[in-house]
Amino acid sequence: MLTHLGDMPVATFIRDYWQKRPLLIRQCFPGFECPFDENDLAGLALEEAVESRIIYEKRQGKPWQLERGPFRDKKLRKLPEVGWTLLIQGLDQWLPEMSDLLDQFRFLPGWRLDDIMASFAPPGGSVGPHYDHYDVFLIQALGRRRWQVGPVCDEQSPRVNGTPLRILDGFPVEQEWELEPGDVLYLPPAVAHHGVALENGITLSVGFRSPTQAELLSSFADYWIPQIDSPAFDRDYADLGRHTGRIPPEIVDDFKKSLTRLLERPNEMHSWMGRFLSHPKTDAVVEAPLEDSLPDDAELIEALREAPIRARWNDGSRYLYQCYEMPSKQTVVELFVDGQGFVLPADAQTFVEQLCHSNTVPEGLLSEAVKRPDLADVIVKLIRSGSLRVEHCDENDTGHI
Repeated sequence: MLTHLGDMPVATFIRDYWQKRPLLIRQCFPGFECPFDENDLAGLALEEAVESRIIYEKRQGKPWQLERGPFRDKKLRKLPEVGWTLLIQGLDQWLPEMSDLLDQFRFLPGWRLDDIMASFAPPGGSVGPHYDHYDVFLIQALGRRRWQVGPVCDEQSPRVNGTPLRILDGFPVEQEWELEPGDVLYLPPAVAHHGVALENGITLSVGFRSPTQAELLSSFADYWIPQIDSPAFDRDYADLGRHTGRIPPEIVDDFKKSLTRLLERPNEMHSWMGRFLSHPKTDAVVEAPLEDSLPDDAELIEALREAPIRARWNDGSRYLYQCYEMPSKQTVVELFVDGQGFVLPADAQTFVEQLCHSNTVPEGLLSEAVKRPDLADVIVKLIRSGSLRVEHCDENDTGHI
């Protein structure tokens, strides 16, 4: 995890720049070497499970056109020499090195940390002048790119017609920089920006998103409908009036009371929110290991207790937690991993905090935790679901448990 952005302590960055104004960080990652190239990105773009896109500066006479993958190899080989950009979303889900890079940014709110997107462009390539609704760190990984940054924009800002993308129709350039590998540009939400590749290059975008109110409402409904108590909610309305065309106001009032009863379950609201925010970006990224590849629960716990263990989150997994008070006045800590929730007593908070701190689990944390039956049960479930990966790390017995 980063403690400094260049020479700047992260506390200074959060105080003076986070969600306030852009910042160029020269050599935030000194000597950065990109662990992949455009051919590796092209290979990912062929896969059904990978979210990929190509943005064309002009296609069939129209400006800034979008095409979604997966793509065929023949298609990628016939791309023109200029005028396009290949985008690969969720790179941290497929490359462990990118998962580790994402982990460097956990000094910021973990529930908002989204993913890493890679963009490859030939010289002159761009995705057009635009703005985003989220915070982003643009890491130059390969080649050089020129960035122009402008004012804060909104839905009223002029846009280019004839494109499905949110392309700005020009903006006043306030700052301009040329980035090289290892340089990072931070941009708050809604700041206009335009990056143009000066040579074959790759830029990595670390995005920090927050759910919209519409997404929360949709998730809230999906979560609660199967859990609503039949006696209280699963009933028809009786005849409340004799006027055939009139909707009785009592129906609205009764429905409002039903919603109020849901909202008055704070512990269940915590559980819903944690499951929603921890859900992986795609379901395919968390895959349970084959049953016969693991020992039974007792043997697994014994192996975790006795052997030196190396453990890390599944690449693409999300670990979060909340502390709250139950109706019984008992304080609990609930661990959320990939849409699952595990309610634990308050004295498990230190374990949960350490587990959620980084994608690399601290040495000795699991071997100590499995001595408690409640924590051992959670750890086993995480391993069996594929959210936690463990392996022996001694010299004579290296391999998966």
